[in-house]
Amino acid sequence: MRECATAIPQAAVTAERMAMVEPELEELAPLPAVGQGLRRVAAIDLGTNSTHLLIAAVDPQLRSFSVLLAEKSTTRLGERDPDSGDLTDEAMQRARLALRHCRDLARSHNVEDIICVATSAMREAPNGMAFLAEVEKDLGLSAEVISGAEEARLIYLGVLSGMEFGEQPHQILDIGGGSTELILADARDARALTSSRVGAVRLQRDFVRRDPLDPQRVEFLKTFIQGSMEPSVEKVRRRLQDGEQPILVATSGTAMAAANLLCAENPRSGGRLHGMQFSKAELDALVKKVLPLGPEQRRQLSGINDRRAEIIVPGLLVLQTAMELLQVDAFVISERALREGLIIDWMLRQGLIVDRFSYQSEIRRRTVLHQAHKFGVPIVRAERVAGYATSLFDQTSGTFHREDKTARQLLWAAALLHSCGLHINTSGYHKHSWYLINNGELLGYNHDEQLVIASLARYHRRSLPKKRHESWLLLDRDQRRVVERLSLLLRLAVAMDRRPQGGVESVRARCSKGELKLQLKPIDPSDDLSLELWSLQTCSQAILQAAGMMLNCSVLTEPEDLPLVA
Repeated sequence: MRECATAIPQAAVTAERMAMVEPELEELAPLPAVGQGLRRVAAIDLGTNSTHLLIAAVDPQLRSFSVLLAEKSTTRLGERDPDSGDLTDEAMQRARLALRHCRDLARSHNVEDIICVATSAMREAPNGMAFLAEVEKDLGLSAEVISGAEEARLIYLGVLSGMEFGEQPHQILDIGGGSTELILADARDARALTSSRVGAVRLQRDFVRRDPLDPQRVEFLKTFIQGSMEPSVEKVRRRLQDGEQPILVATSGTAMAAANLLCAENPRSGGRLHGMQFSKAELDALVKKVLPLGPEQRRQLSGINDRRAEIIVPGLLVLQTAMELLQVDAFVISERALREGLIIDWMLRQGLIVDRFSYQSEIRRRTVLHQAHKFGVPIVRAERVAGYATSLFDQTSGTFHREDKTARQLLWAAALLHSCGLHINTSGYHKHSWYLINNGELLGYNHDEQLVIASLARYHRRSLPKKRHESWLLLDRDQRRVVERLSLLLRLAVAMDRRPQGGVESVRARCSKGELKLQLKPIDPSDDLSLELWSLQTCSQAILQAAGMMLNCSVLTEPEDLPLVA
């Protein structure tokens, strides 16, 4: 077992570790012994060039993880049909075998969870989703297709878990088979998450006809790479503050291959590449050496395998061009990237990471608030609606609905964003909200969760779900159950917020004997809340039709035995 850098230096176990602990943590009670209650989890990255498996042992006491097993298979999903763009039968068969191998290995380690994501090749292939559905049916392995921005976020988490950023911003460059992610981040947050459709496999497939490349083709490739990456580079530049000099961190296949080749040329001390720094001059010399070599000559190079030798030239050109665009003269290698980021993200979701990483657990809240701001949603009013909705959720749990806290988070997000469609048009704005949410970037939420949030917003007003609705057809049975009931709670919450300044301080709810009873407490004791009561009454038919319950609403004038939740 190879021990990796801890995700959070927190435990007071040895003097060395104590030196890593933040001052305010030193007074805490001693933690249980390290290594007790380890939790095992597996992460699978179904990439354009390779399929990676990482099995980790998570220590809940240290809030860290160690890698038990890391494997890679070259599956080349990026080698798609040139006419249709579909994944080829050969590529899908390679991926099936690799995924079965990953699943069996993960199960043999008794993992409690297998997280599987697919990146650019699956995002772009017309038959990608059908292939993943087949994999889930045959192997029982569910894979989530993540966006370029979400891929960048996970890469950032992975790098941050194994590298001390201090007070200096870092630019993270991840050159994959089908895309290149460029991130600007510091120890507190990611300032820019970008993804460009340029990668080693994609460039080799689309532009390399003769090998080795002639000088004109090399210049063409570099110009193409530059044009593809300039928007990302400009975004990163805009987020830098005056005087900041960020460090460039390079990670994943191309960067590791470049580092291995450079180490073969000029051996460094130590066996790990992680943390090693290489100069732009060294890279330029390596590119100059490799460009004239044919495929067979590249296979003889020490430090890379045969499959990497096939695509190393376009990968090196991406790295070289990116450094020129960013105007940096060195890069540092990180062995951690997307797969480790999946483990960190799992730990965040499980509540196992605190302190320095606590800000990352707020990624969902921040991304929702960002989208709300982007589309001009009045935040104070939206948060008021969210308060009503989550209050109704809590008070009717086990009676009106039986959903868990995850569904509560989705209801909160939908409440914050339910009116974002007004950014497009007031007419049918709930439909516009569905489109904006479903097609927006909600970092930290997977595809299915984002679809539920969009659908909750879609059905908070007007008609109930119908079989012919596109938004309904996209949901599976479990998602429909969540949307059918929780959209009614959002409908009621919105109905209670009829005035810009707000009139309802809190709501009491009780569900029994075919009746949903609501009692509203006004902010102003003299207010009869007639506007809100009338608005709630318009929801009664939907509540009866969808839930089979009568809606009874009144103003709370004296204490009763109903629980009061603000």
